[in-house]
Amino acid sequence: MNNAASLDRMALEQDQRISEVVKREQSRLRNFIRRRVPDPGDAEDILQDVFYRLVEANRLLMPIEHVTGWLFRVARNRITDLFRKKEPENFSDLAAVDEEGDLADFADLLPSPDAGPEALYVRNVLLDELELALDELPEEQREVFVAHEFDGRSFKEMSAETGVSINTLLARKRYAVLHLRERLRRVYDEFTK
Repeated sequence: MNNAASLDRMALEQDQRISEVVKREQSRLRNFIRRRVPDPGDAEDILQDVFYRLVEANRLLMPIEHVTGWLFRVARNRITDLFRKKEPENFSDLAAVDEEGDLADFADLLPSPDAGPEALYVRNVLLDELELALDELPEEQREVFVAHEFDGRSFKEMSAETGVSINTLLARKRYAVLHLRERLRRVYDEFTK
């Protein structure tokens, strides 16, 4: 009986931890998804799927070091999956850093989907390469870049939340931008030669 009681207690603690994560992250995660997914029903489906995957990962005892980063990564992957099934134009409400370091609209950086099949192909390749380039970044750089550029979070806010100095966060973002520029420039140059 002691073993069964111990397992029940562990399951209850696990459920409480998941509930705390859901309460803490639900609002921010929902806003993150809604800014990228125009259909509220699709956004809610993605949010529920992300939390379902958290429960599933927890039940399978998968180690998750940074739960917040993991949740946002799963959400980004689900959003990507959704857009692969739909028209890629919906990415036009995302922002990116252009060559001067200013914010630019993704639609301005990508070929128009209305410019024909070749332009649509290039657009899809660049979106895929952006996703791969983000995945190549060290987790700390990726999290800072995504939080600042896509979520609109300030370095001060991130520093207060993580305990990491603003200068360190700025350096991480700078390295991320340099990598993304280089990585995407090579792909872009292949199509413009």
